[in-house]
Amino acid sequence: MRTIFTKASLLASMAAVIMSCGDTKSKKAETVVEEAVTSKTKMLDIEKPQLTFGFIKLTDMAPLAIAKEKGFFEEEGLFVSVEAQSNWKNVLDRVIDGQLDGSHMLAGQPIAAGAGFGRQAELVTPFSMDLNGNGITVSNDVWSKMKPNVPADSDGKPIHPIKADALKPVITSYKNEGKPFKMGMVFPVSTHNYELRYWLAAAGIHPGMYTADNVQGQIDAEVLLSVTPPPQMPATLESGTIYGYCVGEPWNQQAVFKGIGVPVITNYDIWKNNPEKVFVMTKQFVEQNPNTAIAVTKALIRAGKWLDEPSNRAEAVDILSMSQYVGAPKEVLANSMTGTFEFEKGDKREMPDFNVFYKYNATYPFYSDGIWFLTQMRRWGQIPESKSSDWYASTIKDIYRPDIWKKAADLLVAEGQIPAADVPNTDGYKAVTSDFIDGTSYDAKDPIGYINSFSIGNKDKK
Repeated sequence: MRTIFTKASLLASMAAVIMSCGDTKSKKAETVVEEAVTSKTKMLDIEKPQLTFGFIKLTDMAPLAIAKEKGFFEEEGLFVSVEAQSNWKNVLDRVIDGQLDGSHMLAGQPIAAGAGFGRQAELVTPFSMDLNGNGITVSNDVWSKMKPNVPADSDGKPIHPIKADALKPVITSYKNEGKPFKMGMVFPVSTHNYELRYWLAAAGIHPGMYTADNVQGQIDAEVLLSVTPPPQMPATLESGTIYGYCVGEPWNQQAVFKGIGVPVITNYDIWKNNPEKVFVMTKQFVEQNPNTAIAVTKALIRAGKWLDEPSNRAEAVDILSMSQYVGAPKEVLANSMTGTFEFEKGDKREMPDFNVFYKYNATYPFYSDGIWFLTQMRRWGQIPESKSSDWYASTIKDIYRPDIWKKAADLLVAEGQIPAADVPNTDGYKAVTSDFIDGTSYDAKDPIGYINSFSIGNKDKK
């Protein structure tokens, strides 16, 4: 059997030294070594133990940080370096080029790479990193003009969720003054782009179409959307370059702490328990290193489970605040990570499911989640031609890999790390849902019908 250098072997070496210093110390050392050696983890025959993974400085990279800091990677025989990347394009390019073995990635990135939009590559995701976690923030000036249009409760507080109907007259006033209304999102195939577009379009505000000649997606746009890297969102808002943005945490709460903007809605209220980031590797890597891919997925599932224990969130905030991870102040991270979310300064509300890393089968890569992104790419013109329903299903099955997830989860069940009830009995499709801000029903097995249900966007023939 192949020997792997782990914490257990390191502790054993330390114990040998300690034993020579006295009987009492040796007994303590023996206890530590015994605990380490009796790990429940069933070690796979790892093809590539030394790995480098990428991430962007966002709260939802947490499973990577936790898998490393809590030793879950190491217990699987994996020695992982986790490196911050400058932007989402860099993440994609470095995974495709093999400089990174895998990465925290926008859910839309591997899908676009396999569907014909942007740089093409065969990428796969065996693990969904989280649900929810995004917000839409506007500048203080825009909020002052929106607020009179927002219904209030008996205490004078805005009633949530706030629909984009409240923003519509503000956009009109900017237009009348000859100023285009500009908002930021993090990448053309990001959830943030699609969520912002969904929120706007639900109020009859056209967010623009993509064409071969307009890759900015601004054809017929009433709001001009542009790309800004997540950590730069608050500064870009403060400078007046944009008037609002959609981004993940901690960059909405950062605007509140800096006093430069107000989050008006979270993506939980745009699409309840929506998928957010995924962990991505190349198809070639997975085929050449199948056990490594399973071991990585095991460690990440364990990290997700650890994160969703409420008693662990404070420690998670401490870890994420470290400079090598998100590097934001603890109080900013805690504002969303510990079950609350602050809108206007002082208007902090309970939001226990703002960040979900394990509950509701959050780690399982559902085909239906991936198909939703494909429908939005088609709706807004990133996929320029009509596709058949079968195309949506077959395309996503090449990218989303629940088979890898299932192998990892079954091993974790056998080891007693997760309960068998946490492994969904599914064909990869979630039930039809209307948990959207406009109440529209989404059936992943009828993607064309879903696309055609919207008044704004492309229409296709069945």
